[in-house]
Amino acid sequence: MNNRRHFLAGLSSAALGLWSQKLLAAPQKGDQIIGHGLHRYRVRKDWVPSGQGRNHPILNCHEMIQVRDGRLFMIGDHSHNQMLVFKTDGTILESWGTVWPGGHGLTKVDENGEEFLFVTDSGLWKSGAGAFRQTGRVTKIDLNGREIFSISHPMSVGAYEAHMPFNPTEVAVAPNGDIYVADGYGSNHVLRYDQHGKFLARFGGKEGVPLSERLNSPHGIAIDSRKGAENATLVVTSRGDNCFQRFTLEGKHMETMPTPGAFVCRPVFSGEEFYAGACWSKDASGKFLAMAAGFVVVIGADDKVIAAPGALAPEYEAGKLKPLVRSEDIFEHAHDVCVLANGDLIICQWNAFQTYPIKLERVVG
Repeated sequence: MNNRRHFLAGLSSAALGLWSQKLLAAPQKGDQIIGHGLHRYRVRKDWVPSGQGRNHPILNCHEMIQVRDGRLFMIGDHSHNQMLVFKTDGTILESWGTVWPGGHGLTKVDENGEEFLFVTDSGLWKSGAGAFRQTGRVTKIDLNGREIFSISHPMSVGAYEAHMPFNPTEVAVAPNGDIYVADGYGSNHVLRYDQHGKFLARFGGKEGVPLSERLNSPHGIAIDSRKGAENATLVVTSRGDNCFQRFTLEGKHMETMPTPGAFVCRPVFSGEEFYAGACWSKDASGKFLAMAAGFVVVIGADDKVIAAPGALAPEYEAGKLKPLVRSEDIFEHAHDVCVLANGDLIICQWNAFQTYPIKLERVVG
């Protein structure tokens, strides 16, 4: 005990603070730790304090983003409150929204210092025991929920034929303001609009394109600006084919990034890496897991999978990634990842028995 006291007394206040933070962040006895390498996390299923559901009921948690003041906005599909706003400690500040019954995608954009949200309603929704499909839409709103404009069925601008379904799942916004809509549950195309919602082009698709370039359930979409805005590209999920597809901002296919065994959702960029929830997965025998499935995928600067919290450690053989295999009973369809400034992750889940998001606290040391 005396040795420990002398050690602490000899530390500067700054060094003591760093030492204390590392000690607190290190795994403690009884912690559930998942992940690999520098991406190891303590599981916090109790991130949202108990009792919140009385005033803020949920059905499915779909996607989450963080705005500048620290608040976390999450889109869901409960009939009475589709937008939930959290503090970083899990407290729910407010919930609102009844016009997006198929609430699915949520994207933040900064315009001249002001923040806006793009809400994507897939058009797929539940009511009681029934499930319904209607035309989806994309809506631009401010942080108070005021609608700026919306994008509806592409048939209205000549981009789709009348028989083609439109059930969008996600939006990405380029540095110049162009808007890219992924029709992930509809006709498998990406639709490009200018910043005011004027239609510009359509690309992708599942039929009539080379197998290596197709979009098979383009569930998520994001701008990759890691090499600078002038070199930005578009990364699109092809969930049914267990991969991400990279395109130029004009829609030309560039490369495929495989995630075998993982039915990945949208890519979320943070620093030199990007993250994705894997909503479904396969077991060690290759059998598809429809229930109690999923994990998180972390992809490094070289576009290789470097960690898979909730799954076995990723392995490469002759430069090819072996199928990722779920190993932990943590997630129920991990649908989205929100990366906080300190490296912690908030995981939104679909079809998870009406439970709130799970927090993964980054472990140091």
